[in-house]
Amino acid sequence: MTGPVSDRNIDSRPERELDIIVYGATGFVGKLLAEYLVQHAPAGTKIGLGGRSLEKLTAVRAGLGAAAAELPLVVADADDSTALKALAERTRVVATTVGPYAKYGHQLVHECAAAGTHYVDLTGEVLFHRESIDANHELAVSTGARIVHSCGFDSVPSDLGVHVLHKLIEADGAGELTDTTLVVTSLRGGVSGGTIDSLRTQIDVSKHDARLRKLAASPYSLSPDRASEPDLGKQSDATVVDGRKIDPSLHGWKAPFFMASYNTRVVRRSNALREWAYGRKFKYTEVMNVGSSVVSPVIAGGVAVGLGALIAGLALPPTRFLLDKVLPSPGEGPSEETQSKGHFTLDVFTVTTTGARYTSRVRAKGDPGYSATAVMLGESALSLAVSNAELPDNAALPNAAGVLTPATALGDVLVERLRRSGFEISAGRL
Repeated sequence: MTGPVSDRNIDSRPERELDIIVYGATGFVGKLLAEYLVQHAPAGTKIGLGGRSLEKLTAVRAGLGAAAAELPLVVADADDSTALKALAERTRVVATTVGPYAKYGHQLVHECAAAGTHYVDLTGEVLFHRESIDANHELAVSTGARIVHSCGFDSVPSDLGVHVLHKLIEADGAGELTDTTLVVTSLRGGVSGGTIDSLRTQIDVSKHDARLRKLAASPYSLSPDRASEPDLGKQSDATVVDGRKIDPSLHGWKAPFFMASYNTRVVRRSNALREWAYGRKFKYTEVMNVGSSVVSPVIAGGVAVGLGALIAGLALPPTRFLLDKVLPSPGEGPSEETQSKGHFTLDVFTVTTTGARYTSRVRAKGDPGYSATAVMLGESALSLAVSNAELPDNAALPNAAGVLTPATALGDVLVERLRRSGFEISAGRL
C-alpha cells in the first residue's frame, strides 16, 4: 500500500490479522473502493477482499495490479452466519457495499457488533438503519464496536456539513442552530442502481405495513429516544421553498432533494446522540437548486411531483415493470470518463439562537454516487482502522461505541482525511 507511515495510528485493542476487509469487492462500487484503498491506504495497512465468489474475487485482485497481488481473499455469503462471523473476527474494520442492506446486511452488521469489529456501509434505507439500531446498538456499546451506517454520498456531506457548522458556532459562542437548510448548489452524476434497488426494497417492506410506513415517515425515525425529541411542528422532506427564506443571498425557488428523506434523519440522530448539542430548536431540511429564473417555482414544483410519481410508480406492479426497464440495475455504473466529470457542491445555511447567520460547504470532484462515494467510504474505513486513537472518545461523546453516524463516530478525523483527499469542507459566518 502507498501512503505515509505517519498516517497510521492503530488502536490498542487486540491485534487482528487484517485492518480492513472490503466486503462486496466484486460489485461496481466495491471495486472502486478496493482500488481506492490499494492506492491510498497508508503503508502497512492490511486489506482483504471479501465476497461470495472466489473466482470473481481472484479476478478483481488481478485487476488491481501488482500492489494487490498478495491481498487475502475472504469468501462469505451474505446469509452464511458462520462465514460472516469468521470474516468479522479477522479484521478491525469491515467496509461493505453489499445492498440492499435490508436484504443482505443484517447478519453482517450483527456479527461485527458481536466481534467488536468496526463497520461502515453505504445504506440509505431508513428501516434497515432503524432495525440495526434496535438490534445492535447496545451490543456494539458492550464490545466497543463503532457501527457507522451511511458513509457515502448518503450521508457524509450532510452530516459533516452540519458538524463543521456546529463546531464553528460553538467556538464563536454564537448560540445554537435553529432553522438549518442544506442546498444542493450543483450536482453532476449518474443515478446509482444500488440506490434505486434500495428504494424498491423499502417500498416493498413498508407498503403493506402501516406501522413501518409511519416509522419511515417520522422525522425522528432514527433517534435514540424519539419521545425526548422536541416538537418543532411539521418537518417536510418534499419542500418547495423560496431561496430568500433560506438566506437573503439565495435567489430562485428550491426543489426537494431526492435524498432528503434519509439524510435529514441521520443528521437529526447526530444531534440526539450528542445530547442535542446542535440545539433543541434545530430544524433541518434539504433542497436543491433548479436555477434562479422566473420559472424556478414551476421547475421546483415539477421536481416535487416527479419524485412523488417515481415512488408511486415503483409501488405499483405495472408501472414498476416499465420503470425497471429504464432505471439502472444494481451493480451497474458509469464509465470512468463519466465518473471523472462528476462533481457536487452542497451549501448549508443556518440561523442561530442569537440571530447570527452561518454557512458551510462540502464540495468534491467525481461522480457523487460512485468515485466520490468510494473516497468517502474508503476514508471512513481508514479513520477507524488507522486513525482510531484520534476519534471522538467518551469525554467528547457519551456513546463512543454503538450504532453511530459519520459525524458522531468519525467527526473531525474524517473531515481532515477528506480534506487531504481533495474535498472542500469549510464553514464561515455570513
